[in-house]
Amino acid sequence: MLRRVNGTALIIAALVATVGALAFPVWSYADRSGTGQANLNASSVATQWGPLSATDRDFLVKVRLAGLWELPAGQQAIERAPTQAIKDAGDHLIVGHTDLDQRSRDVAAKLGVELPNQPTEQQQGWLRELSAASGREYEYKFANLLRNAHGKVFALIAQVRHTTRNTLIRQLASDANQTVLDHITMLENTGMVDFDAIANEAAGGATASPTGPPPPDGNLPPAPTPVVPPDQIETTSRPSTQPGPPTAVNTNRPAPGASN
Repeated sequence: MLRRVNGTALIIAALVATVGALAFPVWSYADRSGTGQANLNASSVATQWGPLSATDRDFLVKVRLAGLWELPAGQQAIERAPTQAIKDAGDHLIVGHTDLDQRSRDVAAKLGVELPNQPTEQQQGWLRELSAASGREYEYKFANLLRNAHGKVFALIAQVRHTTRNTLIRQLASDANQTVLDHITMLENTGMVDFDAIANEAAGGATASPTGPPPPDGNLPPAPTPVVPPDQIETTSRPSTQPGPPTAVNTNRPAPGASN
């Protein structure tokens, strides 16, 4: 009798283990509550241009907000024009954000996303800081407040461009990438950007240890072998960057809505 019970228990245990093994892959890859995949699906809505996620919508709002404070900052820079470099940067801010604002409003209207009409409290505070400054202090604040803001949104643009499933958002991210890089370049051309402050702020918010080769020890390392195409390969494209000092980025592109 005991042997029969033990045998039955073993059979039941084997069946449970088999069912569990078969079910585990399904459970592992299903959209379980609390997972990143579930959160993505829950926050996304279907559109004719592809799913629109919460990150996509946040990106649209941030593009709009950027124009709401950076365009008046650029106008102020041209009016004050303490140096030609500051004036040039202000010119690019006005032109770039006027263009991006039109594009973001066009996309938001098609996707049904509500956009703000006022800068955030923090952005309004930055504008007040600029208005209250003068001379070299103004130049420093203008270059660094705007360079820092552009650098942070640059990371969001990369994330959205990489992950979005919506074709309208993807195109807007491509347009924003060109404009923001252009503005970063122009702001750095002022010679006033505090790169130490930017690096220290970023390091203060980092959670992972940096990786990479060990620091230089004073000896020149072996020269790496250049990457060159095989002789039989013919190419027609040209590098996107040219040697020499940084210049403004070419932001020529079709008018907003032309390809949509």
